[in-house]
Amino acid sequence: MLTHEHFAKRCTFAAKSHTSLVNYLIKFAFLFISATIIYSSCTKEEFITDSGADIQISKDTVTFDTVFTARGSATRSFKIYNLHDKFIRIDRIWIERGSASAFRMNVDGIAGNDISKVEIPPQDSIYVFLEVTVDPNQPVTVSPFVIDDRLQISTNGNQQDIVLEAWGQNANYVPNRFASGTQSLFTCDMNEWVWDDPKPYVIFGALIVDSCTLVMPPGTQVYVHGGFGRTDNGGVYNDGVLYFFRNGKLEIEGTAENPVVIQGDRLETEFDELPGQWGRIQFGPRSRGNRINHAIIKNAIIGVLVDSLAELRITNSQIYNTSSSNIAGYNAIINAENCLFHTSYGSNCVSLVLGGTYNFTYCTLANYFSPTEALRATNFTCLDGTPLCTDPVAARLSLNFKNSIIYGSSRDEISLVDAVGDQDPSFFRYKFEQCIVRVDELLDDDGFPDFFDHCNPCTNGDNSTVIFQDVDNYDFHLDSLSIAKEMATPLITIRRDLEGNDRDPQKPDIGCYECIID
Repeated sequence: MLTHEHFAKRCTFAAKSHTSLVNYLIKFAFLFISATIIYSSCTKEEFITDSGADIQISKDTVTFDTVFTARGSATRSFKIYNLHDKFIRIDRIWIERGSASAFRMNVDGIAGNDISKVEIPPQDSIYVFLEVTVDPNQPVTVSPFVIDDRLQISTNGNQQDIVLEAWGQNANYVPNRFASGTQSLFTCDMNEWVWDDPKPYVIFGALIVDSCTLVMPPGTQVYVHGGFGRTDNGGVYNDGVLYFFRNGKLEIEGTAENPVVIQGDRLETEFDELPGQWGRIQFGPRSRGNRINHAIIKNAIIGVLVDSLAELRITNSQIYNTSSSNIAGYNAIINAENCLFHTSYGSNCVSLVLGGTYNFTYCTLANYFSPTEALRATNFTCLDGTPLCTDPVAARLSLNFKNSIIYGSSRDEISLVDAVGDQDPSFFRYKFEQCIVRVDELLDDDGFPDFFDHCNPCTNGDNSTVIFQDVDNYDFHLDSLSIAKEMATPLITIRRDLEGNDRDPQKPDIGCYECIID
């Protein structure tokens, strides 16, 4: 039986329990309302969706400038800022080459090379960490000299890009890896600068050589980083140039087994045959004594440019895949033997302007992928640079081809322009001997109707003429049925072909290759 005292205690307990329940409900309601407010603030309606509201990025380029002397990795970072008063959502942030990239990414603690829906609170920021792992001792096809990629960020329909770059190969960077767009002068007091390090040489910017002979021994590998440079007065020029002043000289000393190779520094498969990746090799006015033997020069804008009264002897070499001429002379002196010039997409394989002295022996000019002629030779230029040529200047031309092929897919593969004419025949002297050519309109009355008086003996071909093995695959060895076989004049001074094969002593073949039948 409950007494009054027990009842009072029970009522007191009940009252306390009721009070606790009320307090609990009040607290729960407060927490629920708070959670609702917080949740509401994070709903889609509270995110900035205006395309005009952008994010701020602390860098536009992330550079890994560590010199990699052994296999290793490096880490860099940048920040993404939300300077607005509401949340902002990055729809997607990714590395362009994805899982195939040498770079790896971590965005605000989330690892991956393609991440979606990254949220940044108002007036806050996040870190993006990037890592690259390279092995500089791998072949350049695996670990190229310049490893680059692009990180892309998409926010509210806007896209922002960040360049990623690293150096992944042991090489001699000349003058250094940060010289793109600059001009660097190198001299050695009329001595020699020998590139005999077994590691490749990578040229950045315009490298100018003066009072010095640059020597490239057999097997030297040279890679040129292209792009654009800017002069002090704001002019733009093509970057990736090897230039020789009057007292500068180049001696390339390759062999048939170990040629010197000069090409662009992009070594991915898609760049193998891409022209115009770097500028040119240029011999400035009166640069004399330049020699190139057993070299492969490819993928430039102009392979070799020989300027006013400069001199070059080039033997057993190939220049190809250029966006302009393979080799160009401007009132220059060029002697070429056993050379292959082919695939100049935007100009002539060989372009000779404003006269000069030129001798080509056992050379092949193959022009199948350009609307221009394989060979163009003139004895003038226009100083005003206009089509009307109101300010021409002329100089004497002496042009000689022997045992050579000047051929291609057009009806005319030779263009000759004489600006002086009968006024002085000494200003335009040309001779072709034991050559295979392709000409048609050149023979018109307003052209050179007496061409074959100067091209004697010569063979004029057409679309049905068999010469090369496979022009579609850039194979300019002679076909077994080639009309060039056994048609050359034997020369005691040139007994081997471009590849070092013996030429027939009585009946050698025309062009840079002797036909070898297994």
